[in-house]
Amino acid sequence: MSVARWIRRLAVAGVLLCFTVVVLGAYVRLTAAGLGCPDWPGCYGHLSPIGAAASAGAGAYAERPLEPGKAWREMIHRYAASTLGLTILAIAFLALRARRQPVVSLSFALALLGLVVVQGLLGMLTVTWQLKPLIVTLHLVFGMTTLALLWWLTLSLPGGSWGAAARGGLGGAIRGGGASPISSAWRLTLLGLIALALQIALGGWTSSNYAALACADFPTCQGAWWPHTDYRNAFVLWHGLNINYEGGVLGNPARVAIQLTHRLGALVTSVLLLLAAGFVLQRRGLSAARPRAWALLAALALQLVIAVSMVLKSFPLWLATLHTAGAALLLLATLALLRSLSAR
Repeated sequence: MSVARWIRRLAVAGVLLCFTVVVLGAYVRLTAAGLGCPDWPGCYGHLSPIGAAASAGAGAYAERPLEPGKAWREMIHRYAASTLGLTILAIAFLALRARRQPVVSLSFALALLGLVVVQGLLGMLTVTWQLKPLIVTLHLVFGMTTLALLWWLTLSLPGGSWGAAARGGLGGAIRGGGASPISSAWRLTLLGLIALALQIALGGWTSSNYAALACADFPTCQGAWWPHTDYRNAFVLWHGLNINYEGGVLGNPARVAIQLTHRLGALVTSVLLLLAAGFVLQRRGLSAARPRAWALLAALALQLVIAVSMVLKSFPLWLATLHTAGAALLLLATLALLRSLSAR
């Protein structure tokens, strides 16, 4: 099997693995299992909760007895993340091996490897710094960034790439003087992507500060369009070390401010993505990119339905977890549209 085919298969596997890791991370956080194993990378000094069972109540962790369910959720997440790291290491190795006839940019592969190393360090700090919101949010952001880069790599590889097919279809429009619509669509999609990235970070901040429940109604919040808020404390990034952030440390007005900002961010992001997809669908010269625009609209609609349903149904665990999965799918759809508009 050729190096190109191996890299393609590893990239696809990496996308699926990274998506799983991101969703598992959300599930671990939402089930309060982030400190299910209070050390890192093991669990009470062992490779699995099975070995930890005999020593969980002794030594340095006597104040945090083992809860097997939480420990297993945390360790399964770590096992999946480790497998993802090995997959990216293999991509970097193959890129280095084939650097004379590059299938993928070596600098891109090494940057991806460096990113997953940073992500591992953030995973360690998430535990050792007891769920500090800044670290938890960065952990989510870097996880989504890893997913985005793996997906971009998959779309960029030759041989059946979804993004490459669209670029080929747009070639005539470029040569025929249609560069302006493509350029405008690309800029609109990029703007939507930037807004989505900020919204994902804001979602991580909302979750890590346990602010989702601050507004238990929709479209109002606590029965008002603009309830009492505390923006002075809502976005303070650093509260110091040696604080256990499990359950959150902010007052309710600060959490309301975070949740309201998250909702406003969702509105802005939705409008920008709708504009980008609508622009593509209305231009004849961009017909090859229309399937990606429809996919973007479908992912956006799904995420909005999940978000509203989550509030109306009082935040059930399965919908809250699905909300992170929906954000990841929306990111993938936006990147696919952007890649299809990135003509070479």
